[in-house]
Amino acid sequence: MKVIRFSLVFCLVLAFGIFFLCGVNTVQAKPIELSYSNFFPPTHIQAKLGDSWAKEIEKRTNGKVKITYYPGGALLKGPKIYDGVLKGISDIGMSCLAYTRGIFPSMEVIDLPMGYPSGGAATAIIDEFYNKFKPKELSKVKIMYLHAHGPGLLHSKKPVKKLEDMKGLKVRSTGLSAKVVEALGGVPVAMGQGGTYEALQKGVVDATFSPMEVLKGWKQGEVIKA
Repeated sequence: MKVIRFSLVFCLVLAFGIFFLCGVNTVQAKPIELSYSNFFPPTHIQAKLGDSWAKEIEKRTNGKVKITYYPGGALLKGPKIYDGVLKGISDIGMSCLAYTRGIFPSMEVIDLPMGYPSGGAATAIIDEFYNKFKPKELSKVKIMYLHAHGPGLLHSKKPVKKLEDMKGLKVRSTGLSAKVVEALGGVPVAMGQGGTYEALQKGVVDATFSPMEVLKGWKQGEVIKA
């Protein structure tokens, strides 16, 4: 498996029209029922954390807020989550900024490649950026938190030892990484993580730009050979 350090992708959890964390009316007769969409598969740590959070909310509000949790894109796929939250299909959603390139121009500035040594450092920067500048493109929703994973890597089924090896290589890539793939001579193929395993397995793509954790969390290590 050939890996090349590339970039980081920022994820966000957002909600529309709800501010239940600020307090719950103790005299209300019925509980507040909300839905939460997450594109990570149920076995992934990100999905497990979301599930634990939803249960903790119900516990701390004494059952006055109940969240129905939909991991694995069961209600909304990753690229559809932002619009789905705006349209009321889901009350809360977790997605990646790179899945909806062009909608968040200010945020794309901090998603440029080669800028951060770790996910922790990138998360600290994106939090500071958001709190300081409050980008207008995110004003339609309530941002609950932002975070970044570790540096993105090129995981390829074929050896990539020199720049010429990138020519014609079909690479699953989203956001700004697709532009980089194209500039390096590769062929960017846009898709969410949910379809990447099968795409690699069937040869729809030859490689993917993703953090190391996808090899286990999304089981892509099973189909990445070179």
